[in-house]
Amino acid sequence: MLTDPWFYAVALPAVILFGLTKGGFSGASLPAMPLLALVVPPFQAAAIVLPVLMVQDMLTVYAFRKTFDRTMLVLMLPGAVLGLALGAVTATWVKPDHIRLGVGLLAFGFCLDAWFGHASRTTEAVPHDRARASFWGGVSGFTSFVIHAGGAPFSMYALPRRLSKEALSGTAAIFFAIVNVIKVPAYLSIGLFSEENFILSAVLLPAALLANAGGIWLVRRIPLGIFYKILYGLLFVLSLKLIYDGGRAMFGI
Repeated sequence: MLTDPWFYAVALPAVILFGLTKGGFSGASLPAMPLLALVVPPFQAAAIVLPVLMVQDMLTVYAFRKTFDRTMLVLMLPGAVLGLALGAVTATWVKPDHIRLGVGLLAFGFCLDAWFGHASRTTEAVPHDRARASFWGGVSGFTSFVIHAGGAPFSMYALPRRLSKEALSGTAAIFFAIVNVIKVPAYLSIGLFSEENFILSAVLLPAALLANAGGIWLVRRIPLGIFYKILYGLLFVLSLKLIYDGGRAMFGI
């Protein structure tokens, strides 16, 4: 695989998309894992990408180290840890397509409510809620481990809080940096890491970091209103993709 041009033709665009996501545009990585699945098995793809994501996390956390919502992290991370543990325990028998369809439907309904429902009729930030934070943190941790789509549940809790661009990006960066570190022992226990995978991660890293830096640069320059419209739009597209993938596999649609 180290000399396979098809792998790099797919993997380089994928890690660039991950870089934009880590830079602050949650949801931009929507096509990344499906792209990688064209050339490597899903769990190997996750093992190749995880070290890249962890380095990107360090860059993003450093960039937004002074702007994050401490309360959101305190409320969401315990649930995320439980969700990760549940994902690790159930990874061998859980049906990922059921999870994709369920999360996709939730995100789809969330976006419709934000645009046309009760949430569209207020411009005020929704206050923190411990129960909701624990729930969505748990769902984010679980889906991050099982289907590598933890960003959608995180966004469903975070976006209504209407943080500043920098605070939202910083909070997401710290949250997923911790989530990715917690994944490492589980990945080690099921033998996903190998010398070849680490070499592939290292080869892809420069492009990933350049895209990450580009995402951070854009976040700092896009007006707040446009930034949130982009994030809701990306989440909506992600919901449709998850519904399509899950529904096609389950029902043959």
